[in-house]
Amino acid sequence: MLTEEDYKSGQVLLIDKPLNWTSFQVVNKLRWKIRQTYNIKKIKVGHAGTLDPLATGLLIICTGKMTKQIDTFQGQIKEYTGTIVLGSTTPSYDLESEINETFPIDHITKDLVEETTKQFTGEIDQFPPIFSALKKDGKRLYEYARAGEEVEIPSRKITIETFEITRFENNEVDFRVICSKGTYIRSLAHDFGKALHSGGHLSVLRRTKIGDYNVDNAVSIEAFIEELDS
Repeated sequence: MLTEEDYKSGQVLLIDKPLNWTSFQVVNKLRWKIRQTYNIKKIKVGHAGTLDPLATGLLIICTGKMTKQIDTFQGQIKEYTGTIVLGSTTPSYDLESEINETFPIDHITKDLVEETTKQFTGEIDQFPPIFSALKKDGKRLYEYARAGEEVEIPSRKITIETFEITRFENNEVDFRVICSKGTYIRSLAHDFGKALHSGGHLSVLRRTKIGDYNVDNAVSIEAFIEELDS
């Protein structure tokens, strides 16, 4: 078991974030547990790359002096798997909001789906979702969205190394994506649906890798707490 000094000098913890937790909640829970276990008044704990509440998977948590490495981890290549539902859109580009428009999908074939992925590989311009934590004029974009205010969002350059279709059935597309920092998979789902002359939104998202770190080596929050209790 790790000691108080281990956490203070710096640890990299691999956590498999559960559904409906924010990344901030995970950090708070782990910080609270470490402080309680070792009776520490203060310890630095942070995460290296936000996952949306509706996403699961790899969250790198840094403690103590390792928090200085957070920017390095955030800059690394990431891998995701998930599901895009074709034929409908939502304002948040995922299941956080209700379906607002539906579109025909009869013309969409497996070949068309495969061919369309080519438009989204390499360096591309991507617009972040309006429902995101990015700031504009000191205010989070999702605050504008929830207030019904329109705001101009500049596009950003991102790189998608791999966009692989692993299943296409009815109106669902399962995928694996390897991409650069700053990529929004929700935006990819939305843009992919549009490129298919239909609509699309994200229904499942899981982060499987950050750099050389793999979710297969991550532990659940419960397992981490159990370890500290043992």
